[in-house]
Amino acid sequence: MSLRVTFLGTGGAVPTTRRNTSSIFLRREGDRLLFDCGEGTQRQMMRFGTGFTVSHIFVTHIHGDHTLGIPGLLQTMDFNEREAELSIHVPTAARSRLEAFIDAAAGRPSFPLRIDGVDDGDTVLNGDGYEITAFRTDHDTPSVGYALREDDRKGRFDRERAEDLGVPVGPMFQQLHAGEAVELDDGTVVEPEQVVGSPRPGRSVVYTGDTRPTERTVEVACDADLLIHDATFAADHETRARRTGHSTAEWAANIANRAGAKRLALVHISSRYAGNADPIERDAREAFAGEEAFVPEDGDVVEIPYPDAD
Repeated sequence: MSLRVTFLGTGGAVPTTRRNTSSIFLRREGDRLLFDCGEGTQRQMMRFGTGFTVSHIFVTHIHGDHTLGIPGLLQTMDFNEREAELSIHVPTAARSRLEAFIDAAAGRPSFPLRIDGVDDGDTVLNGDGYEITAFRTDHDTPSVGYALREDDRKGRFDRERAEDLGVPVGPMFQQLHAGEAVELDDGTVVEPEQVVGSPRPGRSVVYTGDTRPTERTVEVACDADLLIHDATFAADHETRARRTGHSTAEWAANIANRAGAKRLALVHISSRYAGNADPIERDAREAFAGEEAFVPEDGDVVEIPYPDAD
């Protein structure tokens, strides 16, 4: 079961030749999900081969660098004769403003379009084997982040132990792995817990959008496999970060440490670092205690392995 993140836009409010405005594409097997949709996102989708068949767009807040790409993307979907419904999720307090913007810039498409308001703690999407929840962030406008968390998986089936207990190879293996007891020809009952290990954790990806550091992010990102966090500035611009509702790379690393996140991706990089984001990455790596802190480039793809993949 693949879980893959493509960074379509890693820049801040102003696009540069190297970094587009905010957009994250996430693919989990057949599900294609888009988080934020800044100006030029559809071109990035073509450039990096993600395609347009997303079913949900998750908007963290309605600043232009996170939403200006929506009207164009909707029109392209319409031109391509899309028929499937598209759901757009946005903070409840900003829902009417997003609706008005879409109506003014693109009009209503011919395919079904649903725009839902979301608030802290809402389960935004119940997927097949995972869910996406919204959580409160701290920007200078109503804002949320989103967390994708998979369900626990079945424990490992111990074939050798099952055979030692006399279970014949075949359908009974599947029954036991599905949590059903089986009765052998001699009347012996074998319970699932005798041959199936403890449930194994699924994977999780957390995306903050634009935010100052928050306790809520620490809670939601607990043990995340990948935390994608605002890191607009290096440490020498702490005052500006606080004033504008953003984070420094060091602050992002501290949040990731407290959450126990395994990997940290630093995004929304200010255009002042257009030619060199090394200060951002250096600050984060010096502070981060997890496996990896990095500044992705537009087009970078990150695979999220299962915790027990090895």
